[in-house]
Amino acid sequence: MNDAAEDEPTEAKAAFRELLDTLRDLDCAFLEGDRAVTDDRHVADGYRQILTTLGVALDTYLFPDPGRPQFVDVNTPFRRDRRWGGDNTDAYYALCPVDPTRRYRVRGNRGDSVYFSVTAYNEPAPGTWSDQVVAIVRDTDLDYDDDGGFTFDLGPLPDAAVLLTRDYQADPLTGRRIDWQIEAYDEPEPIRHGSTETAAALRASSAWLRTMFAIIPLTVGVRSDAEHTIGHEITQLANDFGDPYQVGDANFGWSARDASYAFGSFVLDDDEALVITHRPPACRFWNFVVWNQFMATHNADDDRCSINGTQAVPNADGTITLVVARRRLGHPNAISTVDYPRGNLAFRWFLVDDVPTKPDVRLVKAAEAPTAVR
Repeated sequence: MNDAAEDEPTEAKAAFRELLDTLRDLDCAFLEGDRAVTDDRHVADGYRQILTTLGVALDTYLFPDPGRPQFVDVNTPFRRDRRWGGDNTDAYYALCPVDPTRRYRVRGNRGDSVYFSVTAYNEPAPGTWSDQVVAIVRDTDLDYDDDGGFTFDLGPLPDAAVLLTRDYQADPLTGRRIDWQIEAYDEPEPIRHGSTETAAALRASSAWLRTMFAIIPLTVGVRSDAEHTIGHEITQLANDFGDPYQVGDANFGWSARDASYAFGSFVLDDDEALVITHRPPACRFWNFVVWNQFMATHNADDDRCSINGTQAVPNADGTITLVVARRRLGHPNAISTVDYPRGNLAFRWFLVDDVPTKPDVRLVKAAEAPTAVR
């Protein structure tokens, strides 16, 4: 027996140590520097986010076998360990790594979905985030049987690394989600996950984690009524939105080519509220979401932390007024931050005819917020 050889660290052992080093340092992203969070809840959220992101990374890189494919949930309205990455309480997202040389058959039943799609993304290098949509199949591209079932084939898809499903529900509390099934046409290769393969998966997971925490926590703008002690005005303001934009052919991560977005942030005292008014464009689906600084919201059954176009009650002129406060107020479209004093806001609109106009935002005292549509 060669004791010296046994004492040498394996490649998997070295990669595992690298993953531990990555995890050890990730909290610097939210504890130090100009992105450091300022309240206890966000510090706690940061540690939860590290472990949530680790779970998604392992589901993406360590455990899958593209020859034996399986869709795994990465976002759901009800799993606290899958609140991440710009999630929302209306949708189920499921992921399946694939072999670009293989051909796959995908099956499901549309259930109560109001919009769904399957998108194939590339991966420039192991663990790096996608920068290209390789293919997309939308619900309007498919034929259905009398019960709502569908079947379609995908592949081979050169450059594809992963499939991501989107299933949006008008009412996530009662809606029937899609049960995605996938199988490869070709026989799988023998199962092999030795030291070399495991090391590659762990290093890809580390790269994925580092990229995520280079983005989060998101910054929160300063209030326009805040006292400034420097000579330059900060252009990013809290309690407002940036201009809406349409996602192009180039992407970063698993963004949706079908979507337009508008992002903002909030800083609210206990007795304040935001009154947000926007005119939804012609589109298949839209929603508005309150996030913490890690681009995560609460579960759909915790409180109303988001609202969509089916749920929202319109004004007489077709606009939508939303009322956001730390506790849900009396308006039909009232939304709670679940007592978070600061965080981020997001609109998304799917398959718009035109990019939406920027939502109007007013900061008011909670007691003065509207209680009815107009």
